[in-house]
Amino acid sequence: MGLGKRFANSDLGRTMIGFLAAQYVRLIFRTTRWQVQGGHVLPGLLASGQGVIPIIWHSRIMMAPVAWPGPKPLHALTSRHGDGELISRALQQFGMIMVRGSTHRAGHDKDRGGTAAMRQMLAILKRGDSIGVTPDGPRGPAMRMSEGVIALARLSGAPIIPVIICTRRHHTFDSWDRFRLALPFSRGAMVFGEPITVARRIDAEAQEAARQQVEDALCAVTSQADRLLGTMGSGP
Repeated sequence: MGLGKRFANSDLGRTMIGFLAAQYVRLIFRTTRWQVQGGHVLPGLLASGQGVIPIIWHSRIMMAPVAWPGPKPLHALTSRHGDGELISRALQQFGMIMVRGSTHRAGHDKDRGGTAAMRQMLAILKRGDSIGVTPDGPRGPAMRMSEGVIALARLSGAPIIPVIICTRRHHTFDSWDRFRLALPFSRGAMVFGEPITVARRIDAEAQEAARQQVEDALCAVTSQADRLLGTMGSGP
């Protein structure tokens, strides 16, 4: 392992990379002309004291921290893997609180931490706090809703909020999710979908229907953001 890689995998290296990444996100936010649709959705729900589950595709997560209205901090589900650790260090710079685990395969995840993470997330939501999730992370497939998000909404009663935040100018990486690196001095779009609730007592068929409904809703706000920016058909 080279010196650079060892530094990036060290605690100090991850902290420094996270700090620099957060500063870059702030630069993008300040130099972008934003269009917002559905901006009333989150503040309206949070004002009632209700916890919510904002969801965003893994490829568009970069600018997610700037959209959270507060006043309570947002919890965020992140993986225990290397990229998840780097993402968590950046998100912490915005006052976000990390929950380690995955909802990728609800009820079937070989990672024993998945069950503990679900319990922790349920406790967070039931006390009126909120937790953000990338429903196709950390392993994909890209833009495919996990069953875990539906289980979380079903058991907690908290509404799911589809969210997309992106910029017209960006670099797309050749990764499993086609991750988008936003570039400065651009136009941007923030689109918030209407809340979706999931009934607590549903059978497997109804749960799959709910999963498809939420996936379609997140794809719809993604398409709406891309239409606003004139980037339809440019990938995930």
